[in-house]
Amino acid sequence: MDRIITFGEIMLRLKSPAHERLFQQPLLEATFGGGEANVAVSVSLLGKQGVFVTAVPANPVGEAVATELRRYGVDTRHIKKAKGRLGVYYVESGAMQRPSTVVYDRDNSCIAEAKPGDFDWQAIFSGEGGGGGKAAWFHVTGITPAISQSASDAALEAVKAARDAGVTVSIDLNYRKKLWNYGKKPPEVMRVLAKSADVIIANEEDIQKCLGIEAKVDVTSGELNTDVYKELTAQVKKEFPNLSVVAVTLRESKSADRNGWSGALSGKTGFYVSSHYELDDIVDRVGGGDSFSAGLIFGLLEFPGDEEYALNFAVASSALKHSIPGDFNLVTREQVESLCKGDGSGRVQR
Repeated sequence: MDRIITFGEIMLRLKSPAHERLFQQPLLEATFGGGEANVAVSVSLLGKQGVFVTAVPANPVGEAVATELRRYGVDTRHIKKAKGRLGVYYVESGAMQRPSTVVYDRDNSCIAEAKPGDFDWQAIFSGEGGGGGKAAWFHVTGITPAISQSASDAALEAVKAARDAGVTVSIDLNYRKKLWNYGKKPPEVMRVLAKSADVIIANEEDIQKCLGIEAKVDVTSGELNTDVYKELTAQVKKEFPNLSVVAVTLRESKSADRNGWSGALSGKTGFYVSSHYELDDIVDRVGGGDSFSAGLIFGLLEFPGDEEYALNFAVASSALKHSIPGDFNLVTREQVESLCKGDGSGRVQR
């Protein structure tokens, strides 16, 4: 079974019930979530072996994190128990013209304090010590290098170790304006990481803010010109010739709970645009990009000769995520393939 290693922060997620405002009533729904952890869960449920590497507090909260991940089949043996705290983020789901809101409380978390040398990447990628064999893939997002200088250095160490081990590297650029506060500009860091990647996953804002490549796209217009994305992905590959795949999510934001959803991919065999989904009555869009990343990683590994299908698999997987509360995309390969085949009726399965 392919082992997919992910590295980053997992947080306690506190969400107001349904579509209520934060603290509208004295109740918050407590779950866990975070970019790379979301990917590890999703690829495990799709049929690969997700392995999550992070640092969590050496207390019952940290134990709860590992227990929750193992519940979905994620290998947690490389989670480091450390002194410190677990980051927290608060979510208020938007509705109609009121956007969703995220508030971070993650300063000085265990993973923000992590530094190069804290993780034995050679052992992790080789599968030493009963790790299940050599890793097939390594995934990290732009969130990890945004949270602190030491976490950024640790992420770069991990990416370089993956390259040295011959492991495919994917980076979801995942620009988060609220996080880049330690003095570095995103392109200073992300362009260095991108030079060691095989696959880049992003939206138009990520490419602009993290790589400094202009994207002339208006996502609020309700319509997207895919020719623009063909030019954009070609420009990314021109500036980073090491890349074999650049995948872009295409979200048409019509309101908080009504989006158009599709994707585009510039790969080894050509440029492809996926099937399009109308996402009406969105349940939870947080984690939508992570579910796309997981679906794409799974698709490129499982269907290596069909980049177009891998893209469609990723978009279908992510479309389904928008129907599921929480960060994790709790769908199986069979459910994604059913949607890929056109079964989007939502009829009861008996």
